[in-house]
Amino acid sequence: MLRKGILLSAAAGLMATAPAAAAPDYAGAINADYDKSLGALWDHFHRNPELSFREFNTAARMAKELRAVPGMVVTEKVGQTGVVGVLKNGDGPVVLVRADMDGLPVEEKSGLANASKARQVGIDGVENPVMHACGHDVHITSMVGTARQLAAMKDRWKGTVLFIVQPAEERVGGAAAMLKDGLYTRFPKPNYAVAFHVAAELPTGRIAAAEGIQYSSADSVDIKVNGIGTHGAAPHLGKDPIYIASQIVVALQGIISREKGPLEPGVITVGAFHSGTKHNIISDQANLQVTVRANSRETRDLLIDSIKRVAANVARTNGVPEDKLPEVTVSESTPVTINDAALARRLNSALAKELGDGVVVPFRQTNMGAEDFSYFVDPSYNIPGYYFAVGGTNPAWIDAAKKGGPAVSGHHSGLFKIDPEPSVRLGTEAMTAAVIELLKP
Repeated sequence: MLRKGILLSAAAGLMATAPAAAAPDYAGAINADYDKSLGALWDHFHRNPELSFREFNTAARMAKELRAVPGMVVTEKVGQTGVVGVLKNGDGPVVLVRADMDGLPVEEKSGLANASKARQVGIDGVENPVMHACGHDVHITSMVGTARQLAAMKDRWKGTVLFIVQPAEERVGGAAAMLKDGLYTRFPKPNYAVAFHVAAELPTGRIAAAEGIQYSSADSVDIKVNGIGTHGAAPHLGKDPIYIASQIVVALQGIISREKGPLEPGVITVGAFHSGTKHNIISDQANLQVTVRANSRETRDLLIDSIKRVAANVARTNGVPEDKLPEVTVSESTPVTINDAALARRLNSALAKELGDGVVVPFRQTNMGAEDFSYFVDPSYNIPGYYFAVGGTNPAWIDAAKKGGPAVSGHHSGLFKIDPEPSVRLGTEAMTAAVIELLKP
C-alpha cells in the first residue's frame, strides 16, 4: 500500500554507485536460489496478480512453496485467504515474518516483457485490470527465499519463525482479518514482528528503517452527499449534490490549512467523485471517496471529526434538510506504523554489520504512506515491531531520470516497475539476517 511512501536519506541521496562489496556468507546460496527458482517465481507472481481477499491462486502457490521447506507446517485460509507457515527449531523466541500478497486494480503500462494482462472481479463486484503496482510480488518471493535459507541454517538459530502471507494489505483489512481468525491463539504468539517493503524511491542495494514512525495512519472515508433530483434546466426545483459536493471538496482543504497545526503532518485527498447519469439530469446523490493521513491519533481524530462537520454544514448552507445531510463513514482504517526504537537500533546495527558498509542508510519520512502491519504490533499485544524498506529502483534508472530521461514512477502507478533481482536478493539477505539476529543462541 505504498500509497506508502518511503524514504530517502539526505546523506545517502540517490547514489548511483553500489554499496561497498560485502555480504553474508549465505549470499551465494541466495544468489544461486534466485537463478534456479526465485527469479522464475517472481516472474510468475508478477504476471498473475490478484486483488485483495481474492488471492486464491497466489495463496495456494505460497502454501505449496512453504510446504516444500523442510520442517514447515502450513495452514491455509487464515483470515480468508491468508497463509501461515510455522518453522520450529528447538526452544527460543518466536519471530513473525510477514509478507503481503495482493495486487491493485491498475492496468500495467510498464512496458516490461512480463507485464500483467490479468483482469479480476474484486470484492466490490467490479472487474478491473490487476497489477502488482506496489511490489508485493517481491515481498512474497523473498519470503520463500528466507524460509529456504533459515531451514538450511538451523545451526545458527533456535526458536520458531512464523511466516505470515497476508491478504488485502491494499484494503488495510488483511492483518485485522488474520488476527480476528485467531492468529495469536491458534499459532505461537510472537516475541518480535518483522516485515519489509520494496521502495521505488530508494536505489537497489539500500535498506532504511526508522527508530520510530515508519508509516502514517490511513483512513478511507466515504461521503454520501444527498440532494434532490430535478431537470438540469430547472435547478431551482432541486438540490444539486454535485454542486454541494464540489464545495465540500474545496472546504476540506481548509481543515488542513486552517484547523490542523502547521507543524503536525496531515493529508486529506479526495480520490474519487461519482455522480449523475446524463447531461440534463441533476442527480439526487454524489459520492466522494477520501483518504486521510496523519502521524498521531490526535491529528487523525481531528481530521475525521472535521470532515464530518464540514460536510454537514456545507450541506446546511445550501439548504439541504436535516434528514438529508451527508453521510460520512470510515470504511477502511489502519493506525500509524511505529518501529520499536530499541529493536530498530539493534537490527539496524546488526544488518549494517552483516550486509556491509553503505547498505543501511538513514531513514526519513517523505510522504504519508500507510501500512496495516501496525495491527500485528498493536501496543495491546506487547510485540516489538521492525519494518524496513528495501531499495527497488536500479541506480541507472535514477541517473537517467536526473538527466531528463523517463521519470521513476511511484507506487500505485501503471508505470511502476522494480528491478527484481537485486530487490529480491537483498530482501532475502536482510530478512534472513534479521531473524538470525533475533534467534541466535
